[in-house]
Amino acid sequence: MRELNIGGLIAKVPIIQGGMAVGISKSRLASAVANAGGIGVIATAGIAHLADDLYSNFIGANNRVFSEEIRKAKALTKGIVGVNIMSALSNYASLAKVAIKEKADIIFSGAGLPLSLPSLLPEGNVTTKLVPIVSSAKALMLIARRWIGKFNYVPDAVVIEGPLAGGHLGFKKEDILKEEYSLEKLVPDVVAQAKELEEKHGKPVPVIAAGGIYSGADIHKFIKMGASGVQMATRFVATHECDASDEIKNAYVNATKDDIVIIESPVGMPGRAIRNQFLDDVADGRNKPFKCPFHCIITCNMKNAPYCIANALCNATEGKLAEGFAFAGENVWRVDKILHVSELMQSLQDEYAEAEKKH
Repeated sequence: MRELNIGGLIAKVPIIQGGMAVGISKSRLASAVANAGGIGVIATAGIAHLADDLYSNFIGANNRVFSEEIRKAKALTKGIVGVNIMSALSNYASLAKVAIKEKADIIFSGAGLPLSLPSLLPEGNVTTKLVPIVSSAKALMLIARRWIGKFNYVPDAVVIEGPLAGGHLGFKKEDILKEEYSLEKLVPDVVAQAKELEEKHGKPVPVIAAGGIYSGADIHKFIKMGASGVQMATRFVATHECDASDEIKNAYVNATKDDIVIIESPVGMPGRAIRNQFLDDVADGRNKPFKCPFHCIITCNMKNAPYCIANALCNATEGKLAEGFAFAGENVWRVDKILHVSELMQSLQDEYAEAEKKH
C-alpha cells in the first residue's frame, strides 16, 4: 500500500479507523491504529458518558474527558491521532475548540454539513487539519465553496461515506440499497470534484472511501478508482484494543446476515445496527421512557422519541445490551474472531498485496 498524505501528515498505511461514538473508539483504539501505521480516531459524541458530573455540567464534562482522551492517545503513540466530531452535536463548537487546543492532528466532521468549521481555527494554525465527511460530490462542493469563499480554506481531504456503513447514514432509507448510491458509484464523482479543487487552488484533496469496506481487496478496488485511502470502522470493533465492551465485540462476532437492520433513529436519520430484543421492542411500539437533561443532538425530537439513543448506546458500551444496542456496518456478519489491531492491519496489507498481484 502507498502512503496517505493529508496536509503533510503521512500515514504509512492508508487506513483511517472510523470514529465510533459513545465510548467505542477512544484513546486505546486510536493509539493502537496509529502505532500500526494508520490514522487512529477518537469519537466525541457521548465521550463523557461515565463522568459523575455529566448531567450537571454537560459541556464541561465532555470537554474535560475529550481533552484527557486526546492527551492519553498522544502519550501512547507518535503516530497520527484524529478526532471525529458530528456537526449535529449541540456542543460541536466547544468540542472542536478542545481538539484544536490539544493539537489533534485531524478533525473529521460529518453528520450534517460542517460549513463553519474553519472559523474555529486560530490564525496561523499549522497543526490541526480539517476533513469533512460527505455522502455525495454535491455535498463536497457545497462545503468547499463555503470554506474557500468565506475562510479561504481548502479541505485537507474528504471522506466519502457510502450507505453500507454502520451507525447513522447520510441517505434516505429508501436509497440505501439503490445501486446509484453505492460507494462504487460515489467515489469516481468525488475524485473528479477533488481534482477540480486541486487544479483550481493548487492544494491536493485526497479522497477517502468509506462505508462497508471490509478486506484488503476492497481497499485495493477503491484505490484503483482514484481514492487515496479508506476509512474502516466495523473491523476495528472486533479488536482487543477497542474501547467497546466485550458484549459489543461478541455481538459482532456472533452476528449473522439476518441480524443487520436499518432503524429509524430518534435523531432523524436512518441507521444500521445489530438486531436485538431492545430494537424489537421499539419496532413493536414499546417505548423506553427517559428524561433528557441535555439536547445532545440538534436534530433529535426528544418529545416524541421512543427512546434516548444516547442512553441506549451508553448502555451498550457498558455491556448492558438488554437496555441498548450496537451499531455496525453491513459486513459485520463476516467478522468471526477478535484480533489485535496489529494483526488486523497486517492481514489487510497482505490481502491488498494479493489483490495487486491479480490486477
